[in-house]
This record gives sequence, C-alpha cells and structure tokens, in this order.
Amino acid sequence: MARNKYDVDEILEDKFDLNQLKRLLGYLYPYRKRFASVAVMMLTSSAGLMLIPLFFKEIMDTCIPAKDMRGIVFYSGLTLLAAFYSAVSLRYKIKHMNLIGQQIIHDLRYDIFSHLQELPFSYYDDRPHGKIQVRVVNYVNSLSDLLSNGILNTITDLCNLIFILLFMFLTDVKLTLVCLCGLPVLAAVVIFIKRRQRKAWQIQSNKQSNLNAYIAESINGIRVTQSFVRENKNSDIFNDLSQSYRKSWMKAVSFNFIMGPSVDIISAITTAAVYVLGIRWMLLPDATLTVGTLVAFTAYISRFWAPINTLAAFYNSLLTAISYLERIFETIDEPVKVKDAPGAVQMPPIHGDVSFEHVTFSYETGLPILHDVSFHAKQGETFAIVGPTGAGKTTLVNLLSRFYNVDSGKILVDGIDISDVTIRSLRTQMGVMMQDSFIFSGTIMDNIRYGNFTATDEEVIRAAKTVCAHDFIMEMEDGYYTQVNERGSRLSQGQRQLISFARALLADPAILILDEATSSIDTETEIVLQKGLNELLKGRTSFIIAHRLSTIRGADCIMYVDHGGIVERGSHEELMAQKGEYYHLYMSQYAFL
Repeated sequence: MARNKYDVDEILEDKFDLNQLKRLLGYLYPYRKRFASVAVMMLTSSAGLMLIPLFFKEIMDTCIPAKDMRGIVFYSGLTLLAAFYSAVSLRYKIKHMNLIGQQIIHDLRYDIFSHLQELPFSYYDDRPHGKIQVRVVNYVNSLSDLLSNGILNTITDLCNLIFILLFMFLTDVKLTLVCLCGLPVLAAVVIFIKRRQRKAWQIQSNKQSNLNAYIAESINGIRVTQSFVRENKNSDIFNDLSQSYRKSWMKAVSFNFIMGPSVDIISAITTAAVYVLGIRWMLLPDATLTVGTLVAFTAYISRFWAPINTLAAFYNSLLTAISYLERIFETIDEPVKVKDAPGAVQMPPIHGDVSFEHVTFSYETGLPILHDVSFHAKQGETFAIVGPTGAGKTTLVNLLSRFYNVDSGKILVDGIDISDVTIRSLRTQMGVMMQDSFIFSGTIMDNIRYGNFTATDEEVIRAAKTVCAHDFIMEMEDGYYTQVNERGSRLSQGQRQLISFARALLADPAILILDEATSSIDTETEIVLQKGLNELLKGRTSFIIAHRLSTIRGADCIMYVDHGGIVERGSHEELMAQKGEYYHLYMSQYAFL
C-alpha cells in the first residue's frame, strides 16, 4: 500500500553542519551591543565569585588562627558584595537575554514566513501543509532556550572555566592535575553519544512533523471524516503516529540523560580523589598544603564541574537545535523558482492583448501537461476554456498569472513577455478567482476588500451587488461586518464563491480570470449573475473556465482543451456546427432538458 505524505520521513543530513549554527549567530549580530553588555556583567560577576574561595582561605589560614575579627568581617563583607553584584547581574541577564532571544525568534519566524509567501504553488503541491506549519511554529519555538540562555551561558562558562583553572593552578598544581584526570573520560562519553544523539533528534523532528501534518489534515477534513464514519480508523492512524513520536522522543532524551549523570559521577570521583590525596599530602612531614587551601580548592572543584555540566546541557540543546535548524534553513533556502528576472521592469498599464506562443509546461519532468499551445486573445475579448478534468484548463490561467514558469515558449501581454516584468506589477492588474473559494477569518467586508485594500465601503457593496451577493449578506446578523470563521465554514459553498467573485471584481482588473466561478451557484442566481457579468466583462480581457456551459455561450472564443493542447476553438455556434468534442460535451449536459 502506498504511504501517505504525512507518514513519509524527510531525508536526514549525514554530517553535523556547524554552518547552521554560524548562520543562526548571524541573527544575533543586530543585538551584539546589548549582548556584549550582558556578557561583560556576567563575566565580571563570575570573576568576583571566583574570589570567594580565596576569602575563605584567608579566613581559615590567617584570620581564625590570629583571632582577627576585623579581617573576618572584612572578607565576609567582600563575599556579600560579590554575591549582591552576582544577583544584580543575573537579573540583568534574565531580562535582556529573554528580550534578545524572543526578538531573534521573531526575526527567524518572520524570515521563514515571508519566504513562504514567495514560494510557488509547486512547493505547496508536494508537501502536507502541517509539515510546513511545524517548521514556522514548533521548530522555531524550540530554539527559544538556546537563544535566550544557551549561547550566552556557553560563552560565560567557557570564560569561567579559564578563570577557574587559573585560580586552581595558583592554589595547588598537583590537586589541579588530579581534577583534570576526569576530562578524558568525559570526552570519551561525548564521542560515544555524539552521532547517535544527533540522529535520534533528527528522527524525533521527523516524527513530530509527521504527527503535525496528520493533525492538520484531519482537522481540515473533519466533515469528510464524519460523513464516511472514519473516526475510529483515523484515531488508529493518529495513535500509530503518536506512538512513533513518543518512542523517538524517549530515545532522543535518553541520550541527553547520559551527559548530566556522567558529569556528576566524574565530578564526584575526582572530588573524592582530591579529598583523599589532599588529606594524605597534608599529613606528610614536609607538607605545604593547608586546610584553607584544601577547602578553597574543593570549592573550585564544584565550580569547575558546574560550567562543564552547563556546557554538556548546551551540547544537548545544540544537537537538538541543529536538527530543527536544518529544517528551518532548508525552508528559507528553498529556491523561489517563480521570481523576477534580473533587470525585470514594471508592467505598464495593461490594455489586455494576450498571446500564448508555443507554450509547453509540465509539473514533472518528461510529463507535459500542455504542449505547444498557441492562441491570441485581443483586448476586451472573452475566452472560455472547457474540457475534461485534468486536461490543463486551470494550468493555462495559472501560467498567465505566472504562478508557474513555462518550460518553453512565451506568454505575451500587450506584446510584452511576462517573464520580463515584475510579478507584482503583473498580478496587481489581474483579477483571479480560484477554483477553491478561500475565505479568511474576519468580516465579510474584509474578505471582499482583500483584493483592494484602498477600496471604500461603497465600492465593496457595489461589487457585491454586481455578483448578487448583497442580498444574502444583508440577511446576516451584522451585514457586511458579520464575522466569518476560517475557510468560511458559516457560509455555503455558493456564498463563498460569490464573496470570492466580488473580491476579484473589486480589484478592477484589466485581465479577469474566473476559474469555475459559478460551479456552486444555483440556476436562479446564475441567471441574475450573468447579467452583472456581461456588464463587468465589457472592455476587459477575460478567461473563464467552466463546466456549466450555459455561462459561456456568449464568449467570443471557446477553446476545448484536451491531450495537452487546444483541440477545438471558435464561438459557440461554430463549435456546435462542427459537431466535435465541444458539441458532444454540450449535448451531454442539455440532452435531457
């Protein structure tokens, strides 16, 4: 059985690519001054805390034997001062690093969302929308802790390690070397789990993506699910995907849990070794090691392993983050195949002369949908496009709107190759009503105005009246300001089409494209709507895709598309006289009327 797209794992990257992290650090650059100020405060705070064990050493080795209370009070005051400055620095760090981290999260999410706005239809044709959504929301959110704390903590802890090692060597060289004996063991643990841990988190991100994709698909298709009583089957599929995600997550975190205990065990062993050897060396006749030195050194040991433990946690977060960054930057790096050519110019005001010259197009290499298509629509003419499902009717108008690039040939508007002009300047002069009448959450007024934000309320109402949507809108509780749910679930399919139609008309386009514009409108409304359309189409070049042939009888030219090309073309009367494909299609619809 073929697998669904939501259940197909994405390809994993084999190599640990530090360039992903370098690229993420690039998002930190605009906030470098604030970041540097936090780093300076944390480093000076750490340096102050490093002096505390030395204060204890002086108290134990000098002040207590000499019964010097003033010295004890003095060093105690310095200890409190260092602790107070550390608390102030920590508060400053928490406030500003969270601000920086969340700002970077915003910048990263904005970049990926903006890029998604530019990607062509072909990108969305090949991917479940849930897998795209998880990258914009979940994966970016997963970087929050790394950005808010991980990077700064790593820098400060690395500096702390240098400070600590310096103080440890100054305190006692032999005890320092004993402490460092644990590092090779820790390095061996890191080497052992590195590749396994990274791969485990990559698999976990795949399973999360699969689960999110299926949830999004199930919510969008809930009406079909309940209509065909698929609830139990869908629950079983969800359970399988959820269990797969749970197992992958448990395996991934099991590797994370190795690092912390490993550091703790090595720290405990080296600390015990320092105590045993330190006390033994103190009992030697020629001992130079004092009690104060041993106490100070054991304090440094705990401080030595604390940043290593933090670095180990950062390493875990880094491996997790890299698996997410691969997906995030993969999306940002997705090439925009349909984009402005170098040197593209603004499209001048369109008059409406459209020519297809030997156009060939395929969604998949070697499988052409359209082959060597040519036709010419003069300004103000209405061209209707008919034919069987999958023949390429919608593809024709999508190519005219430059939602896809042609494989070969040219599409000219007013004699200008549309590949030589900017996409924005082209599409702003075209009105398109898609086959899928998508309604956004918000008011009906906002949905109609979506195609022209500068339109007044009166212009919106005029467009709605033209397409016969005004009456049903006024019957709703708040008229044009009635809130409609996402995808227009409160509206019938016919009502959604009428609102989408008004949206397209409000743009006042020079070229109008209607894809199945009246497929969900009842016959009575269709008759009224046709009168408004006849007035609207005057002076505009229009392309109408329709299965209901009654709406296109008055078109200047009807093209029957099949087998990758235009099989027949002509007026309704001419094509009926030929008794070809169009004739048979027309008669199949009206033979029993």
